[in-house]
Amino acid sequence: MSKDRLQGLERVLVLEVARVTEAAAIAAARLRGRGNEKAADKAAVDAMRRELALLSIDGTVVIGEGEMDEAPMLYIGEKVGSGDGPEVDIAVDPLEGTTICAKSMPNALAVLAISEKGGLLNAPDMYMDKIAIGPGYPAGLVDLDKSPGDNIRDLAEAKRVPVAEITACILDRPRHADLIKAVREAGAAVRLIPDGDIAGVIWTTDAQETGIDIYMGSGGAPEGVLAAAAMRCVGGQIQGRLKPSNDDERIRAAKMGITDINRKFNLEDMASADVIFSATGITDGCLLDGVHFRGDFAETETVVMRSKSGTVRRIKTRFRDIGARFPA
Repeated sequence: MSKDRLQGLERVLVLEVARVTEAAAIAAARLRGRGNEKAADKAAVDAMRRELALLSIDGTVVIGEGEMDEAPMLYIGEKVGSGDGPEVDIAVDPLEGTTICAKSMPNALAVLAISEKGGLLNAPDMYMDKIAIGPGYPAGLVDLDKSPGDNIRDLAEAKRVPVAEITACILDRPRHADLIKAVREAGAAVRLIPDGDIAGVIWTTDAQETGIDIYMGSGGAPEGVLAAAAMRCVGGQIQGRLKPSNDDERIRAAKMGITDINRKFNLEDMASADVIFSATGITDGCLLDGVHFRGDFAETETVVMRSKSGTVRRIKTRFRDIGARFPA
């Protein structure tokens, strides 16, 4: 890795990255509980794109809102930033949890990761099987190729606790019925979430605080890369394997350089270089408080992580005159 590339990412200030997710969160929060997922997502995308344009970077979106013909903004391959800074890869999820935002349910986030060029897996928009645990365990303790029961039992043994004290986070989807049954039959508890599996993975990194020991199940592949970016900053283990549902998705993966569709991607495969990760709460949740509007003020909570330094910052921000600062 070149010295210039390392120096380049140093110029992307943590606070500047936080401002991008703060803007997206405020925009989406204006539409909480309105029942309009598309409108909330578009508001977050528009706000994030405006803020990214102000950054002194030469950025390329590698995880975005879809491909160019599917998404008018923040599509895969789109160039963002002023163009006069370091070359970086960008992964975005302006509204992680569109349904939970539309229903004003917990744990909706605005999420962004910035990496050195080539540092993030260019994952196609399809399902990915995932398994994740927090830091401090032997490498390879859990594995996608083991049964759910074996993974639960191995984790309990490593934690030196009964299996009954293990809680798995799983998306509440019909496709997970067998997985949920297997986890419960092993003796562990299940916390079902309606959406937002980036947060679900991150919860495993602080099990004492969140009560989540392991994340299991399938969700979006782009979200898997963003979760891996966060875990690169704070530690932990994650594996992912793509689950194409048709030949078109297999062809798309191949075009993105993924020739072995059955490959298991680990943390280093999905986030291989220095990365800055930022997430701002949209609705209140276990990870972050949501946006709170108080007259002409808006208050946000953001977590910003940096892999190179190993730092994790929680930032509480109050914005005055939000109508002018963040136009609707």
